[in-house]
Amino acid sequence: MAATTTAIALTLSSFTLSSTIPSKTFFFSKPSKPISLRRTFRPLSLTPQAKSSDIDTSFFDDVNPEEDIVFDPPTPPEGFTPPPSFDEGPEETEDEIAAAYEELYGPAYSGVSVLGNDVYVMDSKVKKSSAFGKVKKEKVRDGFEERVVQVRRVTKVVKGGKQLHFRAIVVVGDKQGQVGVGVGKAKEVIGAVQKSAVNARRNIITIPMTKYLTFPHRSEGDYGAAKVMLRPAAPGTGVIAGGAVRIVLEMAGVENALGKQLGSKNALNNARATVVAVQKMKQFREVAQERGIPMEELWK
Repeated sequence: MAATTTAIALTLSSFTLSSTIPSKTFFFSKPSKPISLRRTFRPLSLTPQAKSSDIDTSFFDDVNPEEDIVFDPPTPPEGFTPPPSFDEGPEETEDEIAAAYEELYGPAYSGVSVLGNDVYVMDSKVKKSSAFGKVKKEKVRDGFEERVVQVRRVTKVVKGGKQLHFRAIVVVGDKQGQVGVGVGKAKEVIGAVQKSAVNARRNIITIPMTKYLTFPHRSEGDYGAAKVMLRPAAPGTGVIAGGAVRIVLEMAGVENALGKQLGSKNALNNARATVVAVQKMKQFREVAQERGIPMEELWK
């Protein structure tokens, strides 16, 4: 009986609550922007901001916007002569215009120079050669002669395959006691020879020689696995040597000498070993000066 009374009371209470709510339908739309719960703080500005009431516009009170304002220029000073107009001057000739253009931008494309410049020479060592417009580099005339000792193909293994280059060994000398050995690599033979010649000119040394154009004494030099033996010779003997040793001695101006390669047959190492052997030589006067004795004492 008590349970039935409780169920009836709950039913009546729910009917009473539902009858009090008005019969309206509510639709909730999805917000277009996400709602952020994070608070945003604006930076504090210490500079005061100007307001519209603080701006002074009193100097515009006497100006009538509908009135035409006429500009009255100041009177020119005494003795003032106005400059001539641009159109009143004499017309410039074509040569004057071409000279002004060449002074600013260089000679014209037509190849005619008004100022007398050489339009075909871009550098002191480069001049125009054939009719196809190619330029040819002249050899540097510094008194040194060049001789190619060896040209070999060398390959370099890289990620994409092999790169083919040429390595050239060049000996330069003036045949008066100065000689140099150089090496260079390039993709072409001519470029490799030019690079090695430049490298050889940077490594010029002086060979001590007697009045008979031979060495003052014996000497030996080694570079890597190559070893070279040099000996002086009597007048009329000539240069008795082979390979790179002979080329180095001939380019230096040595006419009577004996040379022998011992060990490796590598041309570059033998040429540099010859240079090392020559650098060990000294003149008799240098040795006498170091010892502090006259030169005649050296032969006693």
